[in-house]
Amino acid sequence: MPLTPHGEEQARGLRRRLDRPWSLALTSPLVRARKTAELAGLDAVEERLLLEWDYGHAEGRTTKELNRERGGWSIWTDDGLPETPDDVGHRAEQLLELVAPALEAGDVCLVGHGHALRILTAVWLGLPAVDGRLFALSPASVSVLGHEHELPVVQTWNA
Repeated sequence: MPLTPHGEEQARGLRRRLDRPWSLALTSPLVRARKTAELAGLDAVEERLLLEWDYGHAEGRTTKELNRERGGWSIWTDDGLPETPDDVGHRAEQLLELVAPALEAGDVCLVGHGHALRILTAVWLGLPAVDGRLFALSPASVSVLGHEHELPVVQTWNA
């Protein structure tokens, strides 16, 4: 699905915050992420490891709709999806390995999708992938993962 006009405006609003040198900028190949990166002024390379979680039967449906069919439904516990949180967590681990050399040279910018980035955050912190459920993430927000005394931390969230 393409960005809405409001989404495009939000993406343009990122331009000033993201206007700096990056050792690497990557984006999901999906339209919304690519367009966000472009409107934010990033020269980002597409990376399949940044794809959103494959929602399968839940794609395009709201939690409210799914709860009417299956009381207590949650993306985090639905075992009928093509990908589990651990599957997405494995992709996040691969992505972190991929960007590690670029992190040695400077900062890395990743443009992706809510659930996958929440899981990436959990993996960065050494938590189980399913703990991504603990990190609500707003569209077109900036979050910064880093280190404090060599320990992985969240430095900024949802700014």
